[in-house]
Amino acid sequence: MFYYLDGVVAHMEPYLAVIDCGGVGYACKTTNTTLGQLQKGKNARLYTHLNVAEGVFDLYGFATQGELGSFRQLINVSGVGPKAALALLSSVSPEGLAMAVVTGDEKTLTRAPGVGKKIAQRIILELKDKLDKEQQSGAFMPSAVPASAGGGKALEAAQALAVLGYAQSDISAALKGLDVEALTLEELVRQALRRMVK
Repeated sequence: MFYYLDGVVAHMEPYLAVIDCGGVGYACKTTNTTLGQLQKGKNARLYTHLNVAEGVFDLYGFATQGELGSFRQLINVSGVGPKAALALLSSVSPEGLAMAVVTGDEKTLTRAPGVGKKIAQRIILELKDKLDKEQQSGAFMPSAVPASAGGGKALEAAQALAVLGYAQSDISAALKGLDVEALTLEELVRQALRRMVK
């Protein structure tokens, strides 16, 4: 329904930003990460997700499309609601989340308040399972990772980006030409994300 809101930051409080768009204040639930990038009285753009449940309409807003994509991936995991997704994305970046899923690092996920070991394991299991199904169906093809991008590290980076919901064609283009050997896996994912949001 709403793709993004572009307006003046009228009010901020923990997990909430109000964006004034032409005299209408839209209350967006958000992460500490997004709040850290906003300034009251300054213009901002938030990419949005409208959550409708039992007659309640909640609007969620994020500073980047990567954070929005991660939020949507998380709320599709059984047992993970919007509140837990916001807590997770307040404690770990989208690329950090993707890395935790690909490497099975549940400790990173349990740092978020209210996220225990069982929820962390479920997030890793379900998002990895989704990636595996995409690989089997051909929606995610490891062969589409550029050959020049160098083997295992490039494949892991591609898998991490796929966890965030990016299309294989976008992943392949973003990884093309990056110096895989000189970068850590996290740096590789971060640089690819920068290329995709330009």
